[in-house]
Amino acid sequence: MKAENQDLPSETMDLQMGPSHPATDGTIKLNLKLEGEKVLACDVEVGYLHRGFDKSCEQATWTQVIPYTDRLNYASPLINNVGYALAVEKLIGVETPPRCQYIRVIVSELSRIFDHLTCCGMAASELGAITVGFYMIEARELLIRIIEGLTGARLTVTYVRVGGVKHDLPHAFAEHVAQTFKTIRKLLDDCDRLLSRNRIFLDRLSHVGVISKETALSYCLTGPILRATGVNYDVRKVFPYLVYDQLDFEVPLGSKGDNYDRFLCRIGEIEQSMKIVEQALQKLPLGPVWIEDPRFVLPEKEKVYGSIEGLMHHFKIIMEGIQVPAGETYFAVEGGNGELGFYIVSDGSGRPYRMRVRPPCFIAMGAFHEMIKGYMVADIVPTFGMINMIGGECDR
Repeated sequence: MKAENQDLPSETMDLQMGPSHPATDGTIKLNLKLEGEKVLACDVEVGYLHRGFDKSCEQATWTQVIPYTDRLNYASPLINNVGYALAVEKLIGVETPPRCQYIRVIVSELSRIFDHLTCCGMAASELGAITVGFYMIEARELLIRIIEGLTGARLTVTYVRVGGVKHDLPHAFAEHVAQTFKTIRKLLDDCDRLLSRNRIFLDRLSHVGVISKETALSYCLTGPILRATGVNYDVRKVFPYLVYDQLDFEVPLGSKGDNYDRFLCRIGEIEQSMKIVEQALQKLPLGPVWIEDPRFVLPEKEKVYGSIEGLMHHFKIIMEGIQVPAGETYFAVEGGNGELGFYIVSDGSGRPYRMRVRPPCFIAMGAFHEMIKGYMVADIVPTFGMINMIGGECDR
């Protein structure tokens, strides 16, 4: 009788999970301590993509940094472009024309939609809802066509410039966006019908990966992960930049801080971003899309090819770099995953003396062990998916 009442012997197992693509993005390795399939502890190794963003920027001119920013969160490269340009412009002490500011808001929100569609589509696919994944990738492809028509590239766009943007919006841009948004809304309605009453989907995400408001704040989490706990922090609202304070939009919030609330926050932000773009296109003023200051802005190609003065002007900016006044600054924007900040030190030369980036993915991965502790091995990939870790942003 005594033997029957004794607990069965248990054994703690150490298991290395990953790196594997696409489950852990090819760079993440999770050192797990398991009791059966229950996660007792998780030590995260974010790995490397061997890019060295910060130090690479310190070896390039101010303008040459822009293509590097594309490769941080490559699901929303235009937001990276905008954040870096605003940081440098703050150091210079200039403000871009109103039309440029509206265009920057438009491209940032298109990038945010792109980012959330990628995250939510892949998260649904990893739980077996492959049809939802296909629908969201279809919506994303429609957005890519708009971005490609504007920038000439699908992913590494390099569209924003210090002092403005590369060029104005193309003809019939607003009509193209309106038609695309109509299709995206229909696709998202289809996804809602597939998921909102799907018992498997709800059971796999609800009350899983829970993190409290206090814990999220202690880890300095931002973006949808923080807002899923009920904390109303969005850089666009708290520290308005560009023309966000002139636009009407809401910040979706959760309450439980679980994976399902994170999913709903991202889906809600897609609709809000579409509203922002529609308002910005309606209010878009006429005027130039870059500052009229030859010290910081490249001359038009016609002048470069048609005059020696234009050629020399172009040559000096490209070879020597723009001369940013000595000083230091920090500027943050609301990225797809939270606060994306750039800390820059200038010594007055044509390249950054020091460059550091605050990547929201990297911060969030620091709290991943809190989200997965006590849950099952099967909960790891869905929880990791709702963090939306991007390797290019995590690479230190």
